[in-house]
Amino acid sequence: MDASVFVIDDDGAVRDSLLALLRAQGVTARGFTSGSDFFERLPQAESACVITDVRMPGMDGSDVVRRLAELKGHAWPVIVITGHAEVPLAVQMMKAGVVDFIEKPFDPHRLIETVQGCLGLLAGRRNEAEARKAASERLDQLTPRERQVFDALVEGRSNKEIALGLEISPRTVEIFRAKVMTKMKANSLSSLVRMGLLLSGG
Repeated sequence: MDASVFVIDDDGAVRDSLLALLRAQGVTARGFTSGSDFFERLPQAESACVITDVRMPGMDGSDVVRRLAELKGHAWPVIVITGHAEVPLAVQMMKAGVVDFIEKPFDPHRLIETVQGCLGLLAGRRNEAEARKAASERLDQLTPRERQVFDALVEGRSNKEIALGLEISPRTVEIFRAKVMTKMKANSLSSLVRMGLLLSGG
């Protein structure tokens, strides 16, 4: 599922121009008139990027960032649009988790590049989550002994070390290792180790 971009800006002209710019690039985009409007109608999207103005009546950009972090953690990347005088505030917001800030008047190319970077980040997270789920399902298919061999391989132990640790012959380790590689669908030891790191969150 492609991610959406949500634009929060109380200036209708700016909001409409942003939406037109994004949609012209084939991006699914929706606009909101304020932070309150956004949270009252919080979209049910699994994956999204948010663009918010800093200065808005009522709930400003900082409030939007803070509230979104409470609701979504940092699952939805946020880009803030800021006036020149608000750059220190924008930098402060970046330290709070905002991925980028863009100064007004914004360069359309820079904005699109930033949004595409956010969408790429979301796609990467989605792919990683799918790979982790697939690896976890394969891991569940291993026998207890195969799991021991898997863990030892991921820790970087040699066949000889695994054999000593499990009190089996190196030849038996080779047999289990081959079974683990097949069941985990790993075409090399490095891909098996990557799966192990993915599963451990490393």
